[in-house]
Amino acid sequence: MKPMPTEREYENRIEQFDREDLISLWERVHQKDRLEDWDPGKAFEYLVLRAFELEGATVSWPFSVRWPFSGSVIEQIDGAIFADGLSCLVESKDREEPLSFEPIAKMRNQLLRRPASAVGLVVSSGGFTAPARLVAHFLAPQTVLLWDGEEIDYCLRRSYFRQGLREKYQHAVEQGLPDYNVIERTIQ
Repeated sequence: MKPMPTEREYENRIEQFDREDLISLWERVHQKDRLEDWDPGKAFEYLVLRAFELEGATVSWPFSVRWPFSGSVIEQIDGAIFADGLSCLVESKDREEPLSFEPIAKMRNQLLRRPASAVGLVVSSGGFTAPARLVAHFLAPQTVLLWDGEEIDYCLRRSYFRQGLREKYQHAVEQGLPDYNVIERTIQ
């Protein structure tokens, strides 16, 4: 059995992808094709970050946070995005079924350890359950913006990730709601 790539090997691989390559990868992820040489969920995780990077955002690839006193890992972060004055932690979940509230609560706890201006992005290929959306509405002062698979497809095909992030953030600031949909221009 061939060992799976390291995080650095994933970074090197995805950095070779252009927009068309990402669209092809997204179609395979979305169809739930078995992806050789990708651990489950990794292709989606790296795809989201690379899409932002192609639009000029600075990204930090997935990383671990270690407790300074013992060196033990206390957090696994799926990545970070820095664009247009926003600093965002990312949690990506590639699931067929809608995502429950646990990853949103996890993101909230991660944001509690960060500067108050940090924003969380929870990206779910399968969307979100109604309870997950409800929980996201009550996380203030932390901001966690929700992205579903349809929005990923839309933004990927239109190079709209940074603009979509600005719209989602603006709506969260103005309306206090985290689940603005960049396709429908409405709240889910």
